[in-house]
Amino acid sequence: MAKPPTDKIYQLKVTLAGPRPPIWRRLLVASSITLRELHDIVQVAMGWMDSHLHQFEAKGQLYGKPSPELDLPMRDEARTRLDQVLTHPKDSLLYEYDFGDSWTHQIMLEKVFPSSPELTTPQCLAGARACPPEDCGGVFGYAELLKALKDPSHPEHEDMLEWIGGDYDPAFFDLEAVNKQLVPRKGRR
Repeated sequence: MAKPPTDKIYQLKVTLAGPRPPIWRRLLVASSITLRELHDIVQVAMGWMDSHLHQFEAKGQLYGKPSPELDLPMRDEARTRLDQVLTHPKDSLLYEYDFGDSWTHQIMLEKVFPSSPELTTPQCLAGARACPPEDCGGVFGYAELLKALKDPSHPEHEDMLEWIGGDYDPAFFDLEAVNKQLVPRKGRR
């Protein structure tokens, strides 16, 4: 006889620290995913390109891809399940992407649901605002970029417009496009 599923579904809120108004995503994920899988989901949901190093921090412990070059006391994210670091609503961890730009995200566990074949994970339920472009210089560089893009008389307006590849709407978030990129798995535990 098959054992009933014990995994749960987590509702997470991922908020990028710094930019105002806030840039955030609300996600449904299986509690049993690894932090490596969570990294992949956050990359898609936020709109990052996964071209930089990253790490998680929970309760003072770092998680990521261990590397002898970095010499950090880091646990392997591929061997750590999400439900090992987040267990109760309001528990949170930090996710840093691109150590140069230092994009820090707070990932908070908002709700815990029982596993259900009707729930699709991973899934983005909601979000606000576009992700900053890669390599724009972190929070301060992003603010300068937005300032230059908004003002046609700004001395860097044309250069920034060319660098970004044309139009960039910081208020735009496409929920449907994010969910098309996430690999849905009905009833995933």
